[in-house]
Amino acid sequence: MLIARLIADGSLMETSELGDRLAQRGFTLAEAAPLASMPEVTALRISGGAAADLLAALDAIIAPRAALVSAQEIAIPRVFVSDMDSTMIGQECIDELADYAGIKPQIAEITERAMQGELDFEAALRERVALLAGLDESAIATCLGERIRATPGARVLVQTLAALGSRCVLVTGGFHHFADPVAESLGFHRVVGNRLEVAEGKLTGGLIGEITDAGVKAAVLGQEAASAGEGTHSLATGDGANDIPMIEAATYGFAYRAKPKARAAANGRVDGEDLTDVLRLLGIPEANWRGR
Repeated sequence: MLIARLIADGSLMETSELGDRLAQRGFTLAEAAPLASMPEVTALRISGGAAADLLAALDAIIAPRAALVSAQEIAIPRVFVSDMDSTMIGQECIDELADYAGIKPQIAEITERAMQGELDFEAALRERVALLAGLDESAIATCLGERIRATPGARVLVQTLAALGSRCVLVTGGFHHFADPVAESLGFHRVVGNRLEVAEGKLTGGLIGEITDAGVKAAVLGQEAASAGEGTHSLATGDGANDIPMIEAATYGFAYRAKPKARAAANGRVDGEDLTDVLRLLGIPEANWRGR
């Protein structure tokens, strides 16, 4: 039996029609009702197939704004690990920083291909960083102040989960220069990311230390879950190919307005703009939300 929760813009079809349309795709609808703690969420119990296939069926039938499918009862995660760029914030930091060097289109094209999974992540990252050589380090602070904005609902999501006892970790293929202040403003407990090399106040075009790539992201999730104890429920959010292993490893792997490959790997999706939809799907009442 699969548990599905969804949020749809507008009214859902009648239960009988939904059941018939699911049956055409090989699923049996056993139950459909509003979630008691969050009435705008519809909770379904469905048998007959895999989570990914059910999500695809619900997309085709309803096109929900947000959805989650689980093979077990849904609970508050004890570990939350998230990507930063285009997930916790609405921008790709390296693209915005490149604008201060006058090369945004060139770098943004590489970023997009890497996020789609068309390029090796580390090679693409090093190529883009090399193009920033000679840029004043002060451009980072300027970029942060002028360009970088939190995604709607990001602060509420992080601070609510933290208040409920979740360990919240920001893990990014981007840079500590951006991730550290973003994490502090949103309420994360830990940051894992890449480090830009700076010499005499300018970016050298190099990186310092290990690269935070898809493998590192998944490893961080695994380490945090192991530290929290056996049976820990985990949550991951991301949008690109670099997030796929982390999304697949999480109990609840959410794709936020994601690229197709990341979206297909997830058992949760937010296609609207507001990350508080994750809280709604987890059934956390608004009275318990923090950070507003």
